[in-house]
Amino acid sequence: MTHWTQAVDAQPRIAVIGAGMSGIAAVVKLKKAGYSDVTVFEKAAQVGGTWRENRYPGLSCDVPSHWYSFSFNPNPDWTHRYSYGPEIQQYMQSTADKFGVTNVVRFNTGVSALAYDEAAADGPVWHLTTEQGDEEIFDIVISATGILRLPMQPDIEGLDGFTGTRFHSAEWPEGETLEGKRVGIIGTGSTSCQIVGAVTDLVQSMHVFQRTPHWVAPLPQKKYAGWQRFLMRALPFLPRLTYWLHYLTFRHTFAPATTGASPYWLKKFGQACRDHLDAAISDPDLRAKLTPDFTPMCKRLIFASDYYPALEKDNCHLVTQAIERVDANAVVTADGARHELDVLILATGFDASAFILPTTVTGEGGKDLGEFWGRAPRAHRGVTLPGFPNFWMLEGPTSPIGNLSLIMVSEHQVDYIISMLDKMRGANVQALAPKQEAYESYNDGLAKAAEKTVWVTGGCDSWYIDASGLPNLYSHAPQQYLYDMHRLDLDEYDTLPRHNRLAAE
Repeated sequence: MTHWTQAVDAQPRIAVIGAGMSGIAAVVKLKKAGYSDVTVFEKAAQVGGTWRENRYPGLSCDVPSHWYSFSFNPNPDWTHRYSYGPEIQQYMQSTADKFGVTNVVRFNTGVSALAYDEAAADGPVWHLTTEQGDEEIFDIVISATGILRLPMQPDIEGLDGFTGTRFHSAEWPEGETLEGKRVGIIGTGSTSCQIVGAVTDLVQSMHVFQRTPHWVAPLPQKKYAGWQRFLMRALPFLPRLTYWLHYLTFRHTFAPATTGASPYWLKKFGQACRDHLDAAISDPDLRAKLTPDFTPMCKRLIFASDYYPALEKDNCHLVTQAIERVDANAVVTADGARHELDVLILATGFDASAFILPTTVTGEGGKDLGEFWGRAPRAHRGVTLPGFPNFWMLEGPTSPIGNLSLIMVSEHQVDYIISMLDKMRGANVQALAPKQEAYESYNDGLAKAAEKTVWVTGGCDSWYIDASGLPNLYSHAPQQYLYDMHRLDLDEYDTLPRHNRLAAE
């Protein structure tokens, strides 16, 4: 077997874990950069990641379509300003087919374990074990598993004994119809808002169980006219121009509002949320129940224009009493009320601290990734980890996330990985991992900057906050992160020189 560690001009064997949006970007850009020995391991039967897994009614993206696109594959045919889930999934599939990604994916093949072997005869390698028990060897491993992928189940007494239909929003049953049914939904985040807005007109009754109200901004949705899509096709520069205009708008408004750099824009977004609530909800008692006690944008801002109108419908009931238990076919709240239901939807979010876990990842000297992270995962520049050479992450801990294009972020992270591969080849290096002091300095800087962000100062407890008590987010301006992804400094890394070996046959 030929390994890149054996010869400067040999191809490194690269394993990519996950065929979602970031996995697709990785394969396309790696191949374009000349790295052709790439294998993708995908647990499901299709590409697409979150857009494949989620299929609930009303599913849409809160990032404009032409920005939530691959830079190497602009789509002139988006039908809406903010695309719906099925159309995004179709785009993911067509991109994977167009660029040959599908050909290198091993579908229905999850990864159960990764183990670094620093004593291998031909140089350090990673042993990858699939869920089927097969083992293969790779020089480089790239985790592209995404962030929000492991559904969180609420700890509610009697939940397992619910006699109706119960499921998490990310596990929507195939063919499930809600027409004419008594439906309850636990949670009031973005997913819940989309579902409630989409199905309330169809159901007999809708009970929305709210623990904490969220700020909701109106979604300026728009269906593109035929002539607009024609122009996008006829003038190829237009999708690219739109891509960058959306980014620049975000960079100069939303980003400084969240990072504490612009009190003006924080106030403007907050006022937009308050105006939306005042205009959409006429009942003062209902409006009071829907008014948060924290600063807008402290939690991830929700964009939805049909949620508030749905709550005002006669068949929709906002329940703010705490849930005490589930009793057969009813949710019982602290005031003793029984809310009888046919369907109970859990829109209760995901384990935001998992990333590649629960896959077992073992680095140098038997270092276990789960133990290293605890419940407060961090990474160096969101991509690399000390003690885990040649193991790199896309959308890793402290990556910029939130209301921006994760496709853009992932693409820049792939560029950073390619620059590491290029530098390793040019500097005769066969393995690298960030120095512990570089890792700590980088994350200490993020922690200090986080103190000025609305995520810390806004007075809320969000899923951004992990066991460290700080948001697992990039707390500087996002343009700084994108810039740094193209400025690799090898002095931040421990490197293992390549031995002078002949290439294997």
